[in-house]
Amino acid sequence: MDYRRLGASGLKVPALSFGAGTFGGLGPLFGAWGNSDATEARRLVDICLEAGVNLFDTADVYSNGASEEVLGAAIKGRRDAVLISTKTSLPMGDGPNDAGSSRSRLIKAIEDALRR
Repeated sequence: MDYRRLGASGLKVPALSFGAGTFGGLGPLFGAWGNSDATEARRLVDICLEAGVNLFDTADVYSNGASEEVLGAAIKGRRDAVLISTKTSLPMGDGPNDAGSSRSRLIKAIEDALRR
């Protein structure tokens, strides 16, 4: 696998990453993408790691957090071997601060992602 520097972060990331949008598969939109459960997700993560792909992409809005939960289960015991990129800003609730990119929203999204 070819690895590249990620800006000035000091991290080396693979040229390819794995998108976890199918993990969880809840609702009409994400269900149409696929429905990978924890067992299938572990198998896919294993395949990625064997190929040198250790960067996994997800978002809090993917299946209302289920993608992050399934990914968390799939990497259990291997957290130090992987990098995870997640995204936020789309609505995750009905409150006035449940969407967007405010400092408060970003901190909450990070805490929620780490918990999942």
